[in-house]
Amino acid sequence: EEYIDDVIPYDVVKSVYIQCNWPEDKCEEEALYIDECFNASGWPSAFIGFCDLLNPKANNMLEKLLAYPLTRGIRMQLHWHKNKDYSFASRDNIMEDKIFNKNLEFLAKNQLVFELQIFENQVDQAIALANRFPEINFILQHAGMPHDDTKDGIEKWLNFMKKLAPISNIYIKLSGLGTFIHKNDTSHIKFIVESVLSIFSSNRCLFGSNFPIEKIWCNYGELINSYKDATKDLKLIDKKNIFYNTAKKLYRLG
Repeated sequence: EEYIDDVIPYDVVKSVYIQCNWPEDKCEEEALYIDECFNASGWPSAFIGFCDLLNPKANNMLEKLLAYPLTRGIRMQLHWHKNKDYSFASRDNIMEDKIFNKNLEFLAKNQLVFELQIFENQVDQAIALANRFPEINFILQHAGMPHDDTKDGIEKWLNFMKKLAPISNIYIKLSGLGTFIHKNDTSHIKFIVESVLSIFSSNRCLFGSNFPIEKIWCNYGELINSYKDATKDLKLIDKKNIFYNTAKKLYRLG
């Protein structure tokens, strides 16, 4: 109800729930909860669940999650960084793990997306992974999490984006851009959006609110207005792709 109250005034017509790190043994309960929310309110429109893809028996849970009609994919956070405060994954080479790759075959066979959350130091693994699974659409979280605003850091992030661009089944989610600056900053959003669009076509980009996390530093209206200001000079088709078309396609929103 709180989320609906946040978004309704801003003409949001569909939403996608991304797993929120419930205890690993509760991932089906998370799917059930979202199913109940949808049945009660019509929100959200799609569900991205969690499954431990390092588990040799992951297919059992994937089958259970797929039984829920809103399920559109999986997020397993793989980001690893030498700065331990930035890392979520236990090691930096999960994308090369044989069991992980074996379990991704289930996603490939069932039209499920994979929400890809990594740093620039993991780009080569990500490229190899996406090339191994051309049937899977990989959605890069938070525009690749640009975390270093020094000249060198920005250059590394831009090179990260440029390396990914030729891989046609990798998409860029323009979300969570306050994560490392801890504020809602229109100029920062504008720089990220324009930089990404100089490398990727808009039909490979999509907006994500990252709510309620972004609510730590702004309300929904402030976030939307910042994105509107940041994209005001774009062509209409680019705006439609970022705010509607790409997400509709990837998440099969109907």
